[in-house]
Amino acid sequence: MIEFLFVALFGAVGAVCRHGANLLAFAAFGSPFPIGTLAVNVVGCFLLGMLSHFGCRLGPVFQPALAAGFLGSLTTFSTFSYETIRFLEEGRFGLAGLNLAANLGMGLVAAWFGLDLARTLWVET
Repeated sequence: MIEFLFVALFGAVGAVCRHGANLLAFAAFGSPFPIGTLAVNVVGCFLLGMLSHFGCRLGPVFQPALAAGFLGSLTTFSTFSYETIRFLEEGRFGLAGLNLAANLGMGLVAAWFGLDLARTLWVET
């Protein structure tokens, strides 16, 4: 039961961070392109890549709290999907394609880089 409590707690923190990132990105760039969503998706992919390398060392409470709780709330696949659909509905096909390519491409690169960095920094002995 404590595992679920920690997932919920970390999920709340991740959701607040996601909302803050969206507000900051809009205030800084004011762009119709969802930079905040892209940023949290890329950062979340990077962190999950790192976490996948040494997450089991965190134990049965903190690993799911960070992965499912914090990162699950921080990353925004549903928001990314909705924003892409809205671009398509508005006939903004270039922005829809850019959103798809940026989130998928940068997310994959970030996840790989996070995993590779974690493997480099925390070599198994």
